[in-house]
Amino acid sequence: MWLAARVGRAVTLGLLLTVHAVAAFEPITVSIAIGAASLITGYLSYKELYCRFAECCPEEQGLNASALKLELEEKLFGQHLATEVILKALTGFKNNKNPKKPLTLSLHGWTGTGKNFVSQIVAENLHPKGLKSNFVHLFVSTLHFPHEQQIKLYQNQLQGWIRGNVSACANSVFIFDEMDKLHPGVIDAIKPFLDYYEQVDGVSYRKAIFIFLSNAGGDLITNIALDFWRAGRKREDIQLKDLEAVLSVGVFNNKHSGLWHSRLIHGNLIDYFIPFLPLEYRHVKMCIRAEMRARGSVIDEDIVTRVAEEMTFSPKSEKIYSDKGCKTVQSRLNFH
Repeated sequence: MWLAARVGRAVTLGLLLTVHAVAAFEPITVSIAIGAASLITGYLSYKELYCRFAECCPEEQGLNASALKLELEEKLFGQHLATEVILKALTGFKNNKNPKKPLTLSLHGWTGTGKNFVSQIVAENLHPKGLKSNFVHLFVSTLHFPHEQQIKLYQNQLQGWIRGNVSACANSVFIFDEMDKLHPGVIDAIKPFLDYYEQVDGVSYRKAIFIFLSNAGGDLITNIALDFWRAGRKREDIQLKDLEAVLSVGVFNNKHSGLWHSRLIHGNLIDYFIPFLPLEYRHVKMCIRAEMRARGSVIDEDIVTRVAEEMTFSPKSEKIYSDKGCKTVQSRLNFH
């Protein structure tokens, strides 16, 4: 009996090592090895064991709201509105076991204000592999939809891609970058998937998340932020109600927003328009310190100041906001 137990453990170990070795090469071999190991051990189901070696779509995907809150507060600078709204939107959506529609967020602001960075943080908090996950899908307008004369083709492709991926994983995340460069009409192809339908052609999209990233509306956001500054009010006093309606209307009427006269806006299918405020000098310095820490460097305030002062700021008369946010911090820090 003792010998049989030892042999069983040895065979199991051998099978699991085989799984680990071939996981990257051949799924069929992986399946056979895992099936044999699970039969011998009797401890784990086939799926549980398989998912230890391959990424699986979580059936009941939770969200560690505390971890997300901490990460946003520690890594995202000068964006109190984005931090608050994204945290509440994601927490409420993930806590709802039966959402009536997918969560759709539209992030707006000038370049370098943190939109892409936030989408990366969100992806990593929903799927451990983040943007490398099989269940997180990034579309870049200038890469995936470059030609205006092929809008119909793009619409059909987009519907097929989304349908296939949500069929494989209900908790899929779709990120659309450079929305302001997307040809008008392309994004309307996904309207049926964002609407209040229980299923579309046998597929439920209600647990999926769609995130749009756009520079469109950046001028509107900056103007309101500037009004607060000139009135002697803190930027932290700016509330979502001060910007969201102006932003949605402005984007809807902007021919270069990717959402020009979009049925997504007309049908009220975008849950939140989230403004990213322009970054001030102090926020740029925060970005520089964060980049130095990420490189394992000692924080040198002289270097922080020199890099920050190399940036350009506007308006010309007051020079309050960084023209490129924190986008060029990494490259400029390389010279110091």
